[in-house]
Amino acid sequence: MTAGGVADWLRTGRSALVPLAVVIGLGTGLGAVGFRYLIEAITWAFTGTDDFSDAGRVGSPHFPGLGIWFLLFAPVIAGALYGPLVYRFAPEAKGHGVPEVMFAVAERGGRIAPRVAIVKALASALCIGGGGSVGREGPIVQIGSALGSTVGQWTRLDAERLKVMVACGAAAGISATFNAPLAGPFFALELILRTFAAESFGAVVLASVTASIVARAILGNETFLQLPHFSVDHPVEYLLYIALGLVVGVLGVAFSRVLYLIEDLCDWAWRWPEWARPIVGGLLLGGLLLGVPQMYGVGYPILEKAVEGHYIVAVLIGLLFAKMLATSLTIGIGGSGGVFAPTLFVGAMAGSAFGLVGHDVAPGIVGNAGAYGLVAMAAALAGATRAPVTSVVIIFELTGEYGIILPLMLAVAMAAGVSRLISEDTIYTRKLLRRGIDIDRAPDRDPFTELSVAQVVSASPPTLRADLALDDAADALAAADHAMLPVLDGYGRYIGCVTSRAVTEAIRIPHARAVTVEQITSLPDPITATDDVDAVLDALAAHGTTGLPVLDDDHARVVGWITHADVLGALRR
Repeated sequence: MTAGGVADWLRTGRSALVPLAVVIGLGTGLGAVGFRYLIEAITWAFTGTDDFSDAGRVGSPHFPGLGIWFLLFAPVIAGALYGPLVYRFAPEAKGHGVPEVMFAVAERGGRIAPRVAIVKALASALCIGGGGSVGREGPIVQIGSALGSTVGQWTRLDAERLKVMVACGAAAGISATFNAPLAGPFFALELILRTFAAESFGAVVLASVTASIVARAILGNETFLQLPHFSVDHPVEYLLYIALGLVVGVLGVAFSRVLYLIEDLCDWAWRWPEWARPIVGGLLLGGLLLGVPQMYGVGYPILEKAVEGHYIVAVLIGLLFAKMLATSLTIGIGGSGGVFAPTLFVGAMAGSAFGLVGHDVAPGIVGNAGAYGLVAMAAALAGATRAPVTSVVIIFELTGEYGIILPLMLAVAMAAGVSRLISEDTIYTRKLLRRGIDIDRAPDRDPFTELSVAQVVSASPPTLRADLALDDAADALAAADHAMLPVLDGYGRYIGCVTSRAVTEAIRIPHARAVTVEQITSLPDPITATDDVDAVLDALAAHGTTGLPVLDDDHARVVGWITHADVLGALRR
């Protein structure tokens, strides 16, 4: 196969999605691993540990003279690095990433600038490593999506296939980050593509599995959270899980509101260049970290300890509100990172506190409080994102706990339902709505699909006999309003059309006077009165302004004529 043939196959072949999905999965898998190592390296450079959130109130060996006060300056130094980087090269890399991908798919045909992947990786790693209380899943989704878009643009895919490539990158990012090859495709289909087409599902699954294989080969094959076994000990607990879903669903919506409220306050207060905003705002974030150092970075060790039962109720509630504030402040000052992991964190704190209170009130009914923490992680995610399938699947994959699948589904259903009742948007779509972009709106009505040819058709022009001489045909065309006329055989049946151009070119040929109309007749695509106008626009475009004949169902009789002018007139009426 030639290079041109390969290029055509990649653009149009159905099986071409397979190698493209594999390439995106490989690239995103390696990118996710590299991104994780980059975060750990920057965190170590600031704190002397791979994850400072559970280190306690200690200083950094790299800043021995500052003691615990190094927390005040770490976000400022990080902001001085990523602030100008984002402002200069990719402003869309600011924030939590997923809404930008949703916008690219919904409004830009899946086109994402390649530089976004590089800038997002550096900015988010600096933000998280420097104390930003955000997650790494949003950045890797944006990084993987940018890679998918770049591959699709390089192979010159059409808009629909390019969107699938973006979804492949998003699925691969979630899969490699959380070791969750099943949750990745559901995240991409439920939140990014917002459809479950079979062709799309196959491609995103392939990219997700490929990325997971890469990540497992490098990082190991363990579940993301190492937790003890949980189960439902009493049937009455199902009612408690329903109540938990309702409460935490409201909490997920509240987290979204707090996030954007603090972002609005930061926007209102800031009057200076945007590149300096993370530097000045870093002082506020550093002050918060001094009070609650557990908010440094993503905070998965704290989440695990909460679910394992290491904290009392008051501490859990304090960590819950501290995380909401720290994440909102990180985003508000111009930081770069995801809100997926913070939402899980908030749910884990709320659920563990709910379980502890329930265990104290009804110890014979309520089992391990950690099970409520796990279920609440999914419920908070469903409440904030309204992606119930993703919420159920990802918690199941993160923990490997099948014993909590029924309460998990109950709580998620309740959370997603109450979220829809009290909020019209999600933590992702709200960012777009604030820009005037509503990706949930009903598709614009296409007036062409509501018009049939019968509503547009006009009277047929004069017809020509198949045995008519060219001179007579030229006279008839000169007198007609159209540059093309239908031709009938000796029995009055339609056999095609003849154009003024065809007659003119035939007359110029020596001895062509003996030629009849039948010999220069062409057969345009047949159009009937029952066709919709949208289906015949391409056929009309191929014949310029001449119009086309409208035929009966047997394509034997001409019953009318249709032109672009007829369509426009019907639309105006």
